[in-house]
Amino acid sequence: MSQSSDQNVDTPQGLAYAMGAYVIWGFLPLYMKLVDHIPAVEVVANRVIWAVPLAAALLIYRRRTADLFLALRTPRMLAMACVTAVLVSINWGIYVWSIAADRALDAALGYYINPLFSVALGAMLLGERLSRAQWLAISLAAVAVGVLWYDAGSLPWPAVGLTVSWGFYAFFKKSLPIGPNQGFLLEVLILLPFAIAYVGYLAATGQGHLGASLSDTSLLLGMGVVTAVPLILYANGAKLLRLSTIGILQYSAPTMIFLLAVLVFDEPFDRARMIAFPLIWAALVIYTVPMVQGLRKSRG
Repeated sequence: MSQSSDQNVDTPQGLAYAMGAYVIWGFLPLYMKLVDHIPAVEVVANRVIWAVPLAAALLIYRRRTADLFLALRTPRMLAMACVTAVLVSINWGIYVWSIAADRALDAALGYYINPLFSVALGAMLLGERLSRAQWLAISLAAVAVGVLWYDAGSLPWPAVGLTVSWGFYAFFKKSLPIGPNQGFLLEVLILLPFAIAYVGYLAATGQGHLGASLSDTSLLLGMGVVTAVPLILYANGAKLLRLSTIGILQYSAPTMIFLLAVLVFDEPFDRARMIAFPLIWAALVIYTVPMVQGLRKSRG
């Protein structure tokens, strides 16, 4: 979930923005547990609907709507935004389902693996050359997934789904030549008609939770805040921090999700996970340390 920054130094404001985003993402499972009785598709539809006003208000306040209108008039940009919108909605759906189904550990695993998957995508699709350390890190991650696959007798698909959907989302997002805030609003605007139609169908057939009770309505309305706010904080924080700092901070959210899964949700941390997660952590250390050292030398 990282993106490049042009900063040569970290700023307190950037650190506050980024940490605010990662703390919200890290504790988001607690919020999602409150709506685990609501189908994941309905939750995602409400995330889309109620994120639009916040994202739109920010752009209007900052007078940065010109790029958005340009994208809406440019077929190629609009087509690419449709791709990223579909991918982010799939990612949200898998995440919401994972928390509701008591598979938060899979969610943590998926977001831990994501940086390594992005590196592998760069090698496969862009022809980027990887170092031995990067190949070793990717191999360890693959072994970790294999251990869980062998133990369960099936692929840990929520973790793989989260990794693949977010990895390709970030990959295609680079092709959108607009700012992250404009891009996010464009994506939710593309999804908005489908979200409204679905929520409207549920309401008409008496299956919807929006308006069914004060608690459910409040929680679904709050989806806009927990969706838009961390993305906006992150987008602004990344501009004010070094890439190496973002690279390290990105592991804080899955770490908090991991701790919540084990300590709060009491998900089983069995023998296979005792092997797989240390493999992933070792892979991340092998991947991150040379990257940080390289960035520091290049700016030294």
